[in-house]
Amino acid sequence: MTATRSRRDALRELLSGGRASTQAELCALLAARGHEVTQSTVSRDLKRLGAERTVAADGVPVYRLTGAAPARLGAGVVLGVSHNEQLVVLRTPAGLAGAVGLEIDALGHPDVLGTVAGDDTVLVVPRTTTRVGELASALRAFGQLGPPPR
Repeated sequence: MTATRSRRDALRELLSGGRASTQAELCALLAARGHEVTQSTVSRDLKRLGAERTVAADGVPVYRLTGAAPARLGAGVVLGVSHNEQLVVLRTPAGLAGAVGLEIDALGHPDVLGTVAGDDTVLVVPRTTTRVGELASALRAFGQLGPPPR
């Protein structure tokens, strides 16, 4: 596991179970888990994870995961997702595959080993072939597409 992925996993755990109200607190909590980071790194990670600062029931501001990373590319950028037993392919408008590939890489999804982008196609290489269908479903959600046609 890369240091970035490990740090973001630790941050996800802190956000789902903790009550950190400042980025400085998150830095200290991450340091206690072996991740020495700056506030600017935490800020970028929070943005990548889709975390928001909200107000808890007792009125204290806290950082929480919103359930999805922010969609920076917008709807309509992923035109289709298909897969076989080993690979997932995304179709995009011409010229946008590189940007979509970068966004998928930035998600840090545990089932993604890597991406290869052409002009209008992104090849997503799964970490294992046992979860290709689940990965395709996650990428459909990322692309704001409905379930596959039957």
